[in-house]
Amino acid sequence: MSVFRRIRDITVATLNEKLEQSQDPVRLIDQFLHSTRQDIVEAEKLQQQCQVHSRQLKQQVDQAENMRDKREEQALLALKAGEDHLAKLALQEKLIYEEKIEQYQGLLTSSLESLKEIEEQLGELRMEYQTVYSKRQYYVARVETLRLQQKMNERTGSYGGGPDVPKMFNRLEDRISDWELEARSLRDLRRMGQEYMDQAGESVSTVLEKELARLKQKLNNNSGKE
Repeated sequence: MSVFRRIRDITVATLNEKLEQSQDPVRLIDQFLHSTRQDIVEAEKLQQQCQVHSRQLKQQVDQAENMRDKREEQALLALKAGEDHLAKLALQEKLIYEEKIEQYQGLLTSSLESLKEIEEQLGELRMEYQTVYSKRQYYVARVETLRLQQKMNERTGSYGGGPDVPKMFNRLEDRISDWELEARSLRDLRRMGQEYMDQAGESVSTVLEKELARLKQKLNNNSGKE
């Protein structure tokens, strides 16, 4: 892992730790996004430089390979012509180009590895930027929700009649229920009184009938004795 990559990981970890503790998370995220955007721009420039350098190294390798092959063909032609001295000169240059190929090929391999690494880092930076930007949208929505809730609380506190309206209707409902209960109780009491009077009347009538029958029986008994 490169030093650049390790620093970025620490930065993201620090951001995650500070977000929930921050009084202004959106501002903290914006600072991180600004820093990350600068890193992306620098990484893109480095990527372009690595690409240009790799192409230049590749050209050097290709040119050296062409010259190596060309000198080998010249050495063959010189041998066929019996010019051993010219053949040796051509082979010496061929060896020089082979050494150049080996040197530039090593540089090209290293440059391509660096290019691959910076491309991976650039991809991770862009992914981090998108991830944190999405988190920024979440915190913006969260802060806006909190702001609206605070405004609603302020409005509820300043509007005196609002909170008491439900209580007022609850008290009215309780009062009406009490009236209804009293009315039902009086109605039941009257009905019970009427039933009692009816029962009492029936009882008195029965007693009177019994007394009347007793007196009639007494009269009949007295008449029989005379």
